[in-house]
Amino acid sequence: MQRRPRVAIISTYDDLCGIAGYTRALERQLRDCMDVRVFDLDQYLLRSPHPRVQRLADTHIKAIATHLADFDSVNIQLEHGTLGRTVPQILKRFRVLAHAAPALSVTFHTILDEVVAPYGQVLGKAGGLQLVGAAVMLAENLRAWTLAHTIYSYLRQLQRRKSVRVITHTRRDMRLLRDVHRLADVYHHPLAFVAPEDAAAIRAAATSDAFPILKRLPPGAKLVGTFGFLSPYKGFETAVEALRYLPPDHHLLVFGGVHPQAIIRHQPRDAYIQYLLAKGRIGQTVIDELREGGATSLSLDASARELLARHPQDLHDRLHFMGVLDDSQFMTAMALCDTVVLPYLEVGQSSSGPIAMAVDMGCRVIASRTRAFLQFARYHPERVEFFDIGNFAELARRIEAGPPPPSGRTQTHDTRSNAALYLKISLPPGMVVAEPAPPDAQASLPQPATILS
Repeated sequence: MQRRPRVAIISTYDDLCGIAGYTRALERQLRDCMDVRVFDLDQYLLRSPHPRVQRLADTHIKAIATHLADFDSVNIQLEHGTLGRTVPQILKRFRVLAHAAPALSVTFHTILDEVVAPYGQVLGKAGGLQLVGAAVMLAENLRAWTLAHTIYSYLRQLQRRKSVRVITHTRRDMRLLRDVHRLADVYHHPLAFVAPEDAAAIRAAATSDAFPILKRLPPGAKLVGTFGFLSPYKGFETAVEALRYLPPDHHLLVFGGVHPQAIIRHQPRDAYIQYLLAKGRIGQTVIDELREGGATSLSLDASARELLARHPQDLHDRLHFMGVLDDSQFMTAMALCDTVVLPYLEVGQSSSGPIAMAVDMGCRVIASRTRAFLQFARYHPERVEFFDIGNFAELARRIEAGPPPPSGRTQTHDTRSNAALYLKISLPPGMVVAEPAPPDAQASLPQPATILS
């Protein structure tokens, strides 16, 4: 009987984060063609600032490294911050794992070259006497440059001694790492989460019963969904502003919450949540707005105050915070939405889990015109509608206009092509196995047990 390749994946796994979610999806994709063991990067240890816990974190990394010689290949799902808090911690731990791997592949979820701000912006802040902002931006630039170039340099050294392969999520990033940073074997494939047959099954079974809030909405309500942890770069306020220009039957569903790493002690309300509430005029009155505008004195009788107890533009009845979801709820929520809106700002990201999931699920997707989304759409022609970043008027018009006619194109980059790529880069020399079978043949393949660490 032909031996199956043995592959170790090093990643966060149980945490509520995008990398962990992708690794769980990837493990499901690969189980039909290889034996996979996921080594979970313990984020409590690796992200703690306490010196004693940091020593335990180093021991944790070394313990993982001792097992890697048992595998044909090791894949690191690299989001730099999952390995530590400081540049020295991240680099040291990456080297330990990469050195111990008999053959190595690295999946880059962020290309830090794109995160570095132009030095014109730094000088602009300094020239405007925003010295603290300039210093912070300069420090962030130095951190990103040091991490990126040190890791690229180390991978160039390693590839002289053993197999080193790299996966990026866009062709542009592949060319950057191959042509500029001289990494030899670089491949590209967009994020892929849900197989077509699984997406069809989820859509067929999806009902509003999974979300009690939806059961209270009027029949025929048009559901517009945003997805992801609540963070200023997500641009959800653009969707809130667009909601004002949509008919009353349109409701905005915010699926997500504050990232666990962003929870601050003694903070009564997250600053971005407060910002979204203010944009929706939720909990505000006209009196509050007048005071914000600089009114120094207001004289209202009791009846007027009662009339103005709630702002006439309060979107409380149409803006719904749906909370943090697990993997299955995330897909079900997308299936229930008439439109998935991703109004992100440009921050140098190279990939996005929510847009990949939405396309996999066959949703109507409207996204802001960021570089990452434009690159992603190259793999999925005519599947993503675009609007300019922050242009809530354009977004409202696109939502109301309805989806364009179906293109009839077949999706060429999906979970099967993703699994085939990982199989290709994971095979030891001389081993040949069949590529992942199409959906109608999956049932005939052996199902290996998956070992999780």
